Amino acid sequence: MQTINYQIVHISVPDKKTAEKIARGLVEKRLAACVQMISGVTSVYWWEEKTQKGEEVILLAKTRAALFPELLLFVKENHPDQVPEVIAMPIAEANPAYIDWLGANSTFTALPMHPEDMPKPPSRPQPPPEEK
Repeated sequence: MQTINYQIVHISVPDKKTAEKIARGLVEKRLAACVQMISGVTSVYWWEEKTQKGEEVILLAKTRAALFPELLLFVKENHPDQVPEVIAMPIAEANPAYIDWLGANSTFTALPMHPEDMPKPPSRPQPPPEEK
């Protein structure tokens, strides 16, 4: 099954506390249906004119492609790094039942999901009163 409307978003964070905060926030806001946390990753990278090495936690967030801008904004607001690593990769093929679950558990937009917070539908226009 082709699934171009869905993505896995790779996010690196410096520690488990940040990982848990971002993972929980993405799922609670329904910006991702699931976020896996992979600890014990060592990265070597170029930063501030020299080679750096550090321990990281990798997050793999499964989401709708349309939610990427809102997901990225959430990560930037909750990530301690100046330039957080956030890379979206399309899901080319997947178990159809898993994709159904992913779609059912991530929002179409980041609007609040509580009924009392949802915008009210516009009222129907009333026909003009009949003249007598």
